[in-house]
Amino acid sequence: MMDTKAFLAAWDAGPEAVDFDALVRAFQVAMDDGLQGRASSLEMIPAYVSIPDHIPSGEPVIVLDAGGTNFRTSLVSFDESGRAAISDWQKTAMPGIAREVSAPEFFSAFADQVERLIEKSDHIGFCFSYAARITENRDGVPLMFSKEIKAQDVIGKPVGKGLLDELARRGHDVSRKKLTVVNDTVATLLAGPSATGSDPISGYMGLILGTGTNMAYVEQNRNIGKIHQQTGSQCVNIESGNFDIAGGRLGSEIFASTKDPLHYHFEKMISGAYLGLQCWTLMRHAVIDGHLFSPESVGRLMEQERWTTIQVSKFLTDPATGLIGEALVNPADKARMLEIAQAVVEKAAKLTAACITASVLQSGAGIGKEKPVALNIDGTTYYQTKGLKEAVERYLQRYLEGRYRRFIRLLHVEDAPTIGAAIAGLSE
Repeated sequence: MMDTKAFLAAWDAGPEAVDFDALVRAFQVAMDDGLQGRASSLEMIPAYVSIPDHIPSGEPVIVLDAGGTNFRTSLVSFDESGRAAISDWQKTAMPGIAREVSAPEFFSAFADQVERLIEKSDHIGFCFSYAARITENRDGVPLMFSKEIKAQDVIGKPVGKGLLDELARRGHDVSRKKLTVVNDTVATLLAGPSATGSDPISGYMGLILGTGTNMAYVEQNRNIGKIHQQTGSQCVNIESGNFDIAGGRLGSEIFASTKDPLHYHFEKMISGAYLGLQCWTLMRHAVIDGHLFSPESVGRLMEQERWTTIQVSKFLTDPATGLIGEALVNPADKARMLEIAQAVVEKAAKLTAACITASVLQSGAGIGKEKPVALNIDGTTYYQTKGLKEAVERYLQRYLEGRYRRFIRLLHVEDAPTIGAAIAGLSE
């Protein structure tokens, strides 16, 4: 029977497989290439919106949130202290979930939901949680749809213009409407100041780690060679999930098993859609190649279909119960599976911390304890996967604060994409 540590090392499955400093350097090289318009796995998409000096109080803004499988609409306003009030909230399915839809059908479905709010404000903040190029007039042009949205006809068409054109076709005066499209990670970043108030902060960043993952930060315009602006700063959507990381033996097998094996390698190493798959894949190889489990457990394990990250987290929380725990018939088998699952989570945490570290270094923020960089984190995988949050914080303390002497304050703003989109909609 193979030793569990040797098995994990053979599959590049634990945190030891990650060279933290080399990964940070590789991230920064890819970030700089993306900023300059050179070939890179990181798009580094300018958002054309920056952290506002103040948020107008008492002025409503229409907020649209297209993300995952749902389309949400609401009305948001802020009081003098910057606290958000969300009203008229409504949720429906995203168009393109059940079947392929045309562009007119897509924008008509959006207009159906926005129409009830359109006369309540001339400001519209649109959180669009799919890969999109943001134009200088703050519209969003979809590059591709993920999460099984079937709307190929919409690729390349500005979503803000498409929505406003459909509302105008229905007889609404949209000539005074100011619509700003932001990525959900940029919106998460923009929500950060609502949690820090007047505290001294050197910069803001946003991280989403849920079913998928992405990061955003604030960059000086003079460093964004592909837009030719020398003054000011703006938010940049890194599209970090697409970072072309070498996944090792396990990663290569995971990449090959997905619908799009050539893209979003980093996302497939750390996000909630794939951590369960990693553990399940390792379990099967531990049975077939490593002979790590007793014959009594093997039969039960091999009958199980692909695990979810939620199931793995439940096992880590209580190894005695649940789908995984009940298949492992003795303490030794449970201990080996715990070691495997913990290694997967620890590696994901180390990779996440490296991405954050590279972004902080690129931003130039976080120097000194008095003015740390504030990172707003959103996503159920980060907060609900057993041990992940704590491990990320441990790696950040060890490397970012210990080795690089940059300091960070972690935030968790409820309804961050909605609040951030509202702030974007009110910004000049």
